[in-house]
Amino acid sequence: MSNIWSELNPYKLILFDIDSAFAVPPMPFIYSGTVEVAGEAIVNSVMEIDTEVDEFGSPVNPTTYGELICVTYCLHAQVGNWVTASVPIKNGIITDETRINKTLPIFKYLIEKKSKIIVISHIGRPKGKWNEDLSLKPICENLKKKLNKKIKLIKENLFKVKKNNLFTDSDDEIVFLENIRFYEEEEKNDNNFSKHLASLADIFVNDAFSCSHRSHASMCEITKFLPSYAGLQLETEIDALKQVTTQIKKPTTCIIGGSKISTKIGIIKNLIPKFNNIIIVGGMANNILKYKGHSIGKSIKEDNCETIIENIFKFSKNYSCTITFPEDAVVGKSVEDEPKIKELKQIANDDLILDIGPKTIKNINNIIENSKTVLWNGPAGYFENPNFAKGSFEIGKKIAEKNKLNQIFSVAGGGDTVSLLNRIGIFNNFNFVSTAGGAFLEYLEGKELPGIKALN
Repeated sequence: MSNIWSELNPYKLILFDIDSAFAVPPMPFIYSGTVEVAGEAIVNSVMEIDTEVDEFGSPVNPTTYGELICVTYCLHAQVGNWVTASVPIKNGIITDETRINKTLPIFKYLIEKKSKIIVISHIGRPKGKWNEDLSLKPICENLKKKLNKKIKLIKENLFKVKKNNLFTDSDDEIVFLENIRFYEEEEKNDNNFSKHLASLADIFVNDAFSCSHRSHASMCEITKFLPSYAGLQLETEIDALKQVTTQIKKPTTCIIGGSKISTKIGIIKNLIPKFNNIIIVGGMANNILKYKGHSIGKSIKEDNCETIIENIFKFSKNYSCTITFPEDAVVGKSVEDEPKIKELKQIANDDLILDIGPKTIKNINNIIENSKTVLWNGPAGYFENPNFAKGSFEIGKKIAEKNKLNQIFSVAGGGDTVSLLNRIGIFNNFNFVSTAGGAFLEYLEGKELPGIKALN
């Protein structure tokens, strides 16, 4: 996988795929039921988002491929009453700018090199139909203000767009193509559609790690028709994930949360041989507590997962990996209730487990204290209510403290986790925070990501 950044010729037109898939807006809410979230069924929980980004990169001085380099940037988001992907948007307003802010250095670099930038992106799941509510206009307007640059949004049917129609004015530097998922050919990874996209550019750059697990036209098939490279953000993401999965400093600890243990069994099994400790918190931990014979009241749980849990414990013994789960809990009768600390044996039938208790926090922090590498995916409780955020806060605080002392290499990822770090102000106190969702999890599971494979 090559990057183009070591030597970029001036006056190039760059087709750039950027990463904007993100997670939950930083505001209190809860969803109960089953919902399709970026391809995954999330049940009875505050949503953990698939979103939004895999493999290695080494700098290569590119050769010249014509006078224009087209950079396609893929900002992926999802819109609804709540937002599940990259740049969260509610009622036309961007509620979390983390993803956009991450793209700014790349835009500025390309502009400085006098490149012309074509941005490919999507919001939501329009299923190949035009939907004005899912327009990229809010993202364009936001970037326009941040960069203080003119940005043109091309709403014309892409099949009618030609290369010489894109940059018509002398001050045109950035052009957005309207939501790429308005075209059914995108998700079908259509060859002719990809070929047409490629005809608008001279070079393709994938900087969208969060979408690299999708076999879509603007991620995969397009690389057959253009010299294709990895972007800076994608390389940074992969380098960080390599450090916590393959180039790893021991002792190692993985903290993993979420509601469904069945959706993360592949991740857990892939990480057990690499980690000394795996700490399971959140709704997933309820399943283990129930398996161990503890009452979990009316807390969220998953049916028929006993065999999965049994296999996790058996597998961990083969690799001397310690599985840690809560020793006590913070409960309420509802998510709006006052918190009560309880021993596991004290949990009543009408209690909801909403956070880890002080004994568990102390145990987890002791493990972190003796670790040199920490990977964190998933909060410890219902952090949207401050009454049940202490466990997540204390874990984050401990990792941040160790990181400031350069005593640990820390990576966090997943939509809820990113929202949490932003909320408590420690986002920048980790070595790396992945804003990818589905791609992040699939990478941890050891899967080959199609968008990355296409660059190799």
